[in-house]
Amino acid sequence: QEELKFSMGPANETAVTEFILEGFPGLDQRLQLFLSVILLLMYLTTVTGNAIIIFLVCVDHYLQTPMYFFISNLAFLEIWFTSCTSIKLFAILSSDQKTISLSSCFAQSYFYFALGCTEFVLLVVMSFDRCVAICQPLHYAATMEPQLCLCLVVAAWVIGFTLLSYRLLFLSQLSFCGSNRIPHFLCDNSALFKLSCSDTSLLWKIDSVFLSCVMLGSLGLTLAFYMCILFCILQLPAASGRKKAFTTCSSHLITLSIAYGSCLALYMCPSTDVSLKTNRIVALLNTVLYPFLNPFIYSLRNKAVILALNKSIASSIAKL
Repeated sequence: QEELKFSMGPANETAVTEFILEGFPGLDQRLQLFLSVILLLMYLTTVTGNAIIIFLVCVDHYLQTPMYFFISNLAFLEIWFTSCTSIKLFAILSSDQKTISLSSCFAQSYFYFALGCTEFVLLVVMSFDRCVAICQPLHYAATMEPQLCLCLVVAAWVIGFTLLSYRLLFLSQLSFCGSNRIPHFLCDNSALFKLSCSDTSLLWKIDSVFLSCVMLGSLGLTLAFYMCILFCILQLPAASGRKKAFTTCSSHLITLSIAYGSCLALYMCPSTDVSLKTNRIVALLNTVLYPFLNPFIYSLRNKAVILALNKSIASSIAKL
């Protein structure tokens, strides 16, 4: 059993100094070990796949285009996004290490939401890039200049991490003096707010408004760009061109549906005792499955990426 750590706070209140992430307490120990192996394999595949994409974009001249520049930034983000939750989840499932300090919990919560916000902005940028490439191909090179691409990426990272900085400020002001058990595998906002003995009504409202604006705003813009792409695809004269474009867009929309669907279910639906159990399953889609699929959907099944990978492997073998 985990040792509960407390300290005496103001007015002789017992203040929590660390939390216990319960993970999936209803699962059998052998099943948890099996899931930890699956999780580890998916995590290593995610990190390796995204690292390969970043490496190929850096070394291959033909992949140094706006589209792959955005994809490499998404790959870099996905490595950190899945790492901030999967590593702790693996420790919970494999070795039952469920304790996490307050500072680590707050840091995980901040990076989870900041990286998520950054990703939503990047998805809008990537859909805009594809919209210009398909709908205005003759103006693509002039529109998507390197300076603009760099500015869009920097803006996405700055927006995500700057706008979410309020979370660290508010979380640092919260006090915890009751239970320290979080019924989740990560330091989610609703779980932290419910455990706090401070007044969290303002933070609840700010989080609800902000997350709603980020998710619905980015979803609306992304769908608008894909609608423009759809109309342009329908006007293509060649059936083969339409089929290829539809295949690419449909795979992108599948990953987008997982990302936005899981986030909308988690943060725009009222939490109840029943939904808390299912929230952990839905969160797995967002933190494990979605980052796992991204390298394959956006890059590793692309002919240009496969060709660059084969060239890199052949070059490495030739040097041996």
